[in-house]
Amino acid sequence: MLLPIYVYGHPVLRKVAEDITPEYPDLKELIQNMWETLDNSNGVGLAAPQVGKAIRLVVIDLDVLKEDFPEYENFRKVFINAHVLGFDEESGKETLEEGCLSIPGLSESVTRPKKIHVKYMDEEFNEHDEWVEGYLARVMQHEFDHLEGTMYVDRVNALRKNLIGGKLKNIMKGKFRCSYKTKVLKK
Repeated sequence: MLLPIYVYGHPVLRKVAEDITPEYPDLKELIQNMWETLDNSNGVGLAAPQVGKAIRLVVIDLDVLKEDFPEYENFRKVFINAHVLGFDEESGKETLEEGCLSIPGLSESVTRPKKIHVKYMDEEFNEHDEWVEGYLARVMQHEFDHLEGTMYVDRVNALRKNLIGGKLKNIMKGKFRCSYKTKVLKK
């Protein structure tokens, strides 16, 4: 089932998400719905807060990038109770354009560490503790930020954020176009 994607301004996007257990109600169905929603929206990642659930659940599909990144062919993965534990300072940082399904029609340059230390559980609740780098590290940081109530526009410089302020206000009012179902906070 396609779920609406909550857009900028909705309070659920600013909540710190909770860890879950395998007993979380209808978890498998929620994961399936998140995959369907992600596939329908042409994104590469989707965090549970973006569909209105303040839980630590993320789906990432990098298979769509396999022409540019052959190493990500068939990469479709679920991350449960995901946390960034640290960064590798020696690897440095990189600035790239990012967009977000919760901020339709906008993209900005964001600087992030190239290599990160993450801990998460897979769909079977097997624990993983690993260092990740490259484009996957960027996508994980973007999606895992959602679990902390942070959005990529929080990571742009103050001047740039001021310049896009009007666009963000319009998104909050529902003044945008996109090809997928969204949910705007009604005032």
